[in-house]
Amino acid sequence: MIPFNVKKRFTPVNGKTFFYLENGPRAAQWSFYNARMNPSPAIELLSSQWDAYALIDSGNRKKLERFGPHWVVRGEPKAWWKPTLDAGQWAKAVAVHDDDRGWKFSANAPRSWQMQWNGISFEAKLLEGSKHLGIFPEQSPHWEWIAKLGAKQPRGEKKALNLFGYTGAATLAAAKAGFAATHVDASRPAVTWARANQERSGMSQEPIRWILDDALKFMRREVRRGTRYDLIMMDPPSFGRGPNGEVWKVEVQFPELLELCRQCLSDKPVGVAMTLYSLEASSLMLGNLMRETMRAHDGKITAGELALAPQSGENLLPLSLWSRWEA
Repeated sequence: MIPFNVKKRFTPVNGKTFFYLENGPRAAQWSFYNARMNPSPAIELLSSQWDAYALIDSGNRKKLERFGPHWVVRGEPKAWWKPTLDAGQWAKAVAVHDDDRGWKFSANAPRSWQMQWNGISFEAKLLEGSKHLGIFPEQSPHWEWIAKLGAKQPRGEKKALNLFGYTGAATLAAAKAGFAATHVDASRPAVTWARANQERSGMSQEPIRWILDDALKFMRREVRRGTRYDLIMMDPPSFGRGPNGEVWKVEVQFPELLELCRQCLSDKPVGVAMTLYSLEASSLMLGNLMRETMRAHDGKITAGELALAPQSGENLLPLSLWSRWEA
């Protein structure tokens, strides 16, 4: 058996004990170093500390969350355990989503409201036909990372690309940090939503390119044009369709996309980040892909999971996989 050196640090939070993360006590960090494969990417568990959001409880394949001031219940296939709170607490949610029947709203449930992060305003929405509210709070550690990268660069001199950008959280974080940002998504409603978030954030003057396109087609054109980026972020779905019916299967097209991204990196890139929600993937696999993609550049590779620490109970909720490279 290959020996692993496991490093842990603990800190009490509300009378409970969690693993400790560099950027705050609600998160967790597990670092594993393989003695036979040095250097290998550190495996980290990152958790959001965004005060506009909270995971209140989870269990029975559901999660009770607070988006701004409003509590909602949504299905969560990874929450196999039992809830900590009783049914009376869960009943305080203003909206409950069922995968078969959609949303059930209380009499006072709003359909949309604003959420703030670092001076950026996001609109959360309860939409028929989707359990998503337009924001993925578990990804806020990436936004903080982008802000730190931007603080090290002269404002406006570096270019950022956000593929599968959805409603623009990472794009706006990059623009706020001083990057000239390009946002690509195949969904017209998502791009419209993202542009509206830019306006409501008072960032209309920021140099953001909004692109409605299939990510692979866009990147193939960028390679032919010789376009280069200093920061590339991507959050591909497991399966999806482009604006003209193009089929995306992550296990088939992701390696090609990474190669195209490699060709579009500047001579002195500052960062690359990938997030994946595929159940068939692993953080080690993403770390391997990142190492292969960034083989020509010196830097630090990390990989792990994005998870949410609950306000009630001790069960961290794993949600997605990620890997980052930083110069």
